[in-house]
Amino acid sequence: MIRQAGTVIYTEMMDATPLVDIGINLAHDSYDHDREAVIKAAIDAGVSHMVITGSSLASIESAIAICESMPARLRTTAGIHPHHASEVDPPTLAALDQLLRHPLVAAAGECGLDYYRDFSPRPDQRRAFERQVQLAIDHAKPLFLHQRDAHRDFMDLLVPALPELPGAVLHCFTGGPAELEECLQAGLLIGITGWVCDERRGQSLREAIPQLPLERLMVETDGPYLLPRDLPIKPSSRRNEPKYLHHIVNAISILMKQPAETVAAASTANALRFFNF
Repeated sequence: MIRQAGTVIYTEMMDATPLVDIGINLAHDSYDHDREAVIKAAIDAGVSHMVITGSSLASIESAIAICESMPARLRTTAGIHPHHASEVDPPTLAALDQLLRHPLVAAAGECGLDYYRDFSPRPDQRRAFERQVQLAIDHAKPLFLHQRDAHRDFMDLLVPALPELPGAVLHCFTGGPAELEECLQAGLLIGITGWVCDERRGQSLREAIPQLPLERLMVETDGPYLLPRDLPIKPSSRRNEPKYLHHIVNAISILMKQPAETVAAASTANALRFFNF
């Protein structure tokens, strides 16, 4: 299938180029009834590897068990989402410290700041974030990061620690060109989701994509959330899955004015290296 952006014509990638979904909430209960089928559909669609997002102690433990069933293809992260920052007490940090020792835990996080929802008070969010950054340093793990409507505080807390970390990716980046430039200057990798497929909410992100270097890009679905708005055939459940990852890559490729295969190959190489597959 041929798609056009401006004066450049692209061949839309089908499912030939292997991809890594770096953010899939596969421990979410919406997958409980068909998790194996979801994984198989992803592999059949060319998603060769997946990184499960661990955002609470319970989800991390579930994610580790899922990874152990398919260790060649699956990894997990281990962190406490800022929504749950008020729960980050010494016993929680001690448990997280132990979970980060598991060999299939490839990154610390999801952690960061979320001032859009403010489900936890902002001082609690900042404290929890600082403690998880220190755990990542202690375990020499890269960081899997979350930030929404908190860019300034997020960068002020994170940037001083970056020289002590093996790497960091800002998952589900939704900002515009100015925020992206600051993140790139700090050395962050950037995770792009189906937000880029939404011409309403995602306009700032779409404007930023052309300045994102291929060597900093990784792709993700963030399933079951963020089903691409422009899917030609949407599932009745509205549940997002890794099998839709190629659609996101195609959208990025048009905005970058790069062949989809080039975008896919770069993202996959970055992810395999970052998450130590």
